[in-house]
Amino acid sequence: DDMSGGINMATKFSPKVADEKRNQENVKVIDVRTEDEVEEGMIPNAIHIPLNQVEDKVGQLDKSKEYITVCASGKRGDKADILNEQGFKAKTLQAGMQEVQTIRMKRQ
Repeated sequence: DDMSGGINMATKFSPKVADEKRNQENVKVIDVRTEDEVEEGMIPNAIHIPLNQVEDKVGQLDKSKEYITVCASGKRGDKADILNEQGFKAKTLQAGMQEVQTIRMKRQ
């Protein structure tokens, strides 16, 4: 059942699933936040591509990899849709870095 004909909304990963997936060899995290926002910290090994540059830099990405897009709250991360339209496998981190920070606080 091929659903590529309709609008392909990016699927979202929970922070727990994203944390497990990002350590896999074929998975890359793309942080789409601004320069100022990433100065506050990024997920280890994430690639920083500001949202307004994602479409321009899509040629630098590897279609054999799976991508998780990350922003502050999960809204801009929906840019995974753009990647999916270009033939990539991409999902968004649900609730973004806010949720990642909350989980880190709980662990301490």
